[in-house]
Amino acid sequence: MLALFAFLAGLLVYAGFRVVLTGFYVVRPDQRAVLTSFGRAERLADAAAPEENDPTLTSDERERYRYPKVRVIRPGGPYFKWPWQKVHKVSVATQAVDLVWDPTKAQTTIEAVTKDNLTTGVNGQLRFRISEGNLYAYFFGVSSPLEHVMGYFVSILRERIATFTDPNSSLVASGEEEGEMSETAVELSEGVSINDLRKNLPALNAYMEQQCASTPGRYGVELDAALITNIDPPPEVDRALSAINSTRNQVAADISTARADSEQQITMSKRAVEIAANNAQAEVAPLRELSTTLAGIKREGGAAALGAYIRNMRVPLLARAGRIMQTAHRTPEAQS
Repeated sequence: MLALFAFLAGLLVYAGFRVVLTGFYVVRPDQRAVLTSFGRAERLADAAAPEENDPTLTSDERERYRYPKVRVIRPGGPYFKWPWQKVHKVSVATQAVDLVWDPTKAQTTIEAVTKDNLTTGVNGQLRFRISEGNLYAYFFGVSSPLEHVMGYFVSILRERIATFTDPNSSLVASGEEEGEMSETAVELSEGVSINDLRKNLPALNAYMEQQCASTPGRYGVELDAALITNIDPPPEVDRALSAINSTRNQVAADISTARADSEQQITMSKRAVEIAANNAQAEVAPLRELSTTLAGIKREGGAAALGAYIRNMRVPLLARAGRIMQTAHRTPEAQS
């Protein structure tokens, strides 16, 4: 009997220890919690599932990722839980993880193949935070949500790199007035895909953020920003790219210099034509004015007035003349 009493007393002490000392918990300001009873989270019956109104998910994905809405425990406490209940806590602060993070293996870069079959390494960071509106997907949807998100991100990144084309290549020579120079410009714009990727890292990051907008509905992880910072090919490929870039830059510089010289020559020719035209107009203008004046004198005063005007205009010339020669014209009657 005494042994039974001791057993019951010990069981009571253990139960009190479990209930009193381990039954209280707090939630920090940067945390959210979900409480489960016998492994089942408390659901909100009057709330719609998070994915039902998610525009980033297709109709098929909405059926596949149909997660219930659970009650989220806000920061505060102390809260009480029974021994058969378990608290799942997670930080909702923005976190950063390297793009090469993989719990299954150690790696220093992400390898990807470009559209011209060049293997390149990709490095960067991924900023994310846990979606408070879909904690069920994070806690109970998959075993390792962050690993799934990283795998999803890397697969989309490799697909994008394999098909990436410089969006500005078709805009280099869009006008027909460039003539033969347009073909050269288009040829120079069709660079190696690694160069195109390096020049368009912001566009690549924006594309990745757009494609990963469905991760909150899939895994309960919200992508905050994709920061792809390095596109590093192997050393031998990098040396070849450097030589190609140097040649292309030299050709582009020569084309620019030739175009500037031709434009300068055209401008100078246009200015020379304008100057010659102005000089010709300056020489013709007095003659036209004199012709207009003589025509007006003859029209208003007749031939006598025109003769008197011409005679008067000759007087200053005769005053400045050193020698005057006068010729006599014989009439036909005098010659006979």
